[in-house]
Amino acid sequence: SDTISEVYEYSVSFTAGNNYSELLSFPHTIYSSDMVLVYRLSGVTQGTDIWKLEPETYYFNDGTLDFGYDFDFTRYDVNLFMHGNNLGTVSSNFRLNQIFRVVIVPGYFGKNASKTVNFEDYNAVVKSFKIDESKLKK
Repeated sequence: SDTISEVYEYSVSFTAGNNYSELLSFPHTIYSSDMVLVYRLSGVTQGTDIWKLEPETYYFNDGTLDFGYDFDFTRYDVNLFMHGNNLGTVSSNFRLNQIFRVVIVPGYFGKNASKTVNFEDYNAVVKSFKIDESKLKK
């Protein structure tokens, strides 16, 4: 009956060997009503991490799909994966050693949060759900 939001951090490399996907098990089963948010560390500016909410898509200059990141989840895990035309040609800067944060928000908190919380902003989510990042699990 715990209603504490949690954050897990994972390092993921997308390769042909793992079919450009990674299944990440949760340390414990989450409730079916819980909400799962996934963020990717896209850079650092002036010492501050920049987190992008998934899914995320990149396009060629002509507007056609290059590649993207996406996910699905169950009560037991989250499946992170890339999609695109030729993932083998995507720069290793976007495929290897990618840092993701998975935020579990209990349904009790999340049901009305979409009206007040900007889920695109990782820091706003952390603040709104009173997530203690010192307890972040890697």
